Amino acid sequence: MSDEHKFQVDLGGIIDLLSNHLYSGPEVFLRELLQNAVDAITAHAQALSGHVGSVQFETIPGKRGLPPTLVVADNGIGLTSEEIHQFLSTIGRSSKRESLDRDDFIGQFGIGLLSCFVVADEITLITRSVKPGQPAVEWKGRADGTYSLRTLDRELAPGTQVYLRAKPGREAMFDADFVFEHVKKFGRHLPIAVDVVAGSSKRPINEPPPWNQSYRSDEERKVAYLEYGNEVFGTHFFDAIPLKSEIGGIDGIAFVLPHAASLATKQSHRVYLKQMLLSETGEKLLPDWAFFVKCVINTHVLRPTASRESFYDDQRLAEARDNLGDCLRNYLVDLARNDRQRLDQLIDLHFLAIKSLAVEDDEFYKLFIDYLPFQTSLGQMTLGEYLKQHPIVKYVRTVDEFRQVAGVAAAQDFCLMNGGYVHDTTLLEKLPEIFPDRQVEPVDVSELTDSFEELTVNEHDQVFDLLRTADQVLRRYGCQTEIRKFQPEQLPTLYTISSEAGFQRNLERTREQADDLWSGVLDGLAASRTPLATAQLCLNYRNRLIRRLVDVKDMSLVRKAIEMLYVQALLLGHYPLRSEELKLMGDGLLGLIELVVDGREKERE
Repeated sequence: MSDEHKFQVDLGGIIDLLSNHLYSGPEVFLRELLQNAVDAITAHAQALSGHVGSVQFETIPGKRGLPPTLVVADNGIGLTSEEIHQFLSTIGRSSKRESLDRDDFIGQFGIGLLSCFVVADEITLITRSVKPGQPAVEWKGRADGTYSLRTLDRELAPGTQVYLRAKPGREAMFDADFVFEHVKKFGRHLPIAVDVVAGSSKRPINEPPPWNQSYRSDEERKVAYLEYGNEVFGTHFFDAIPLKSEIGGIDGIAFVLPHAASLATKQSHRVYLKQMLLSETGEKLLPDWAFFVKCVINTHVLRPTASRESFYDDQRLAEARDNLGDCLRNYLVDLARNDRQRLDQLIDLHFLAIKSLAVEDDEFYKLFIDYLPFQTSLGQMTLGEYLKQHPIVKYVRTVDEFRQVAGVAAAQDFCLMNGGYVHDTTLLEKLPEIFPDRQVEPVDVSELTDSFEELTVNEHDQVFDLLRTADQVLRRYGCQTEIRKFQPEQLPTLYTISSEAGFQRNLERTREQADDLWSGVLDGLAASRTPLATAQLCLNYRNRLIRRLVDVKDMSLVRKAIEMLYVQALLLGHYPLRSEELKLMGDGLLGLIELVVDGREKERE
């Protein structure tokens, strides 16, 4: 037979958990007091239709060595003695759970009042229930986990008053300006009147949110939204987009950033729950592609986590996220149809976000693909501009491939598109799927030299020794040599590599840097690949240096020159050098210096 025991609660440990882990900062106690007052007023209005609620925060400076005091009063539903024992003094038990209209309340977890222990060692609460015949009672809770309750023999109006006295180190949080600033931050959009009182000064904090106001025109609404965005975020935004979703009961505004945003940057948003600020760092409220906006959102339905600083990532949130994404998509579509100039400005700033959406949405792709910019060998242009001049879209899949040949392609007036940036290859290869009459064609840069001008028979005879020496020098690096005529003539060499050879090159470089375990794995991977893939160094016979090398009889000098031209071609193509190539560069530089020094010494002799 086993003994039954109850868990023992360490209130101090729970308070530490709240202050250091659950809540973002100690000032959140003001939000929790405000939330409790608003919920009490909501419950009073459910019990008595037409009830008009109000909340007052009063700061009292410390006197004669006593710390300052904060009094928070509301005319809400109040509590009976039984309810205090049942809910207020039981951690995790909330009276809201007993209500049929639970969704009308902001707090639902029964831990909000504990946040007051972060700034005070004792909480005094005087309350009288709206229920007939109930007396006023006083509850005192202490940080050590004890509390007392007594009945008061004086008449009080229904409602609740909470008294807090600052504990050492928290006095600044009871300052009138601090309280006003943070209560306004949390509750400025509440429909219930909230005032902050200090002596004879009484300051209201309420103002209606812009999405709940009426405007004479769309332009007036946009101006008001942008002014609000500048006030909240301190930024002059590019544009403001109304947000609305029936799922989640969401209203709000999306502000288009005035600068390009990175795909890696996750925007955080200001989120209100039933018009009270929940978080300034809300996430997962918009689709991943919507990184170009920053939002202010109010929800009436989404379920908050225990900290009330984010929402449960459930099916309702997922559906609301899709609806908000539709609001942004519809805004972009409207620009495309009605304001091309404005659309071009937005694309210049946020083409990455629009490309992300075009990848996911075929209808959006149809509407926007011709407006989207791509890098080409003849400069940046939209896909629509490219197709006006070229019937087939020719592209390479990586940035490195593009860098290898962009200059050569441009010199021959060949427009090659760079598909190496985020989403670009996917968007290009999707083109014939959406528009069957359009063609795209990937270009293998290793085959590009096939279009270069051949040498004459006489020129071939002249370069025979140079090519043979170059093949001997570069064979150990898996590189073949060839000589052709191409533009620009200032470029002495062109290094090209096939996809398979490029993979092997990267694999070898990674193996050099890996530990024994990964080196073994990579050895196995290398063994499974085709071993015959090679790169090519094409020498440009139009280049003056190459033609001069043809006439050089000192083969040691030719070998050094070929080695250095090979390393230069790698660097121009932005290829990371393998260890043997780094050594080659170092030895080559020293060798050339020695040749120059030796030559000067011979001249002196």
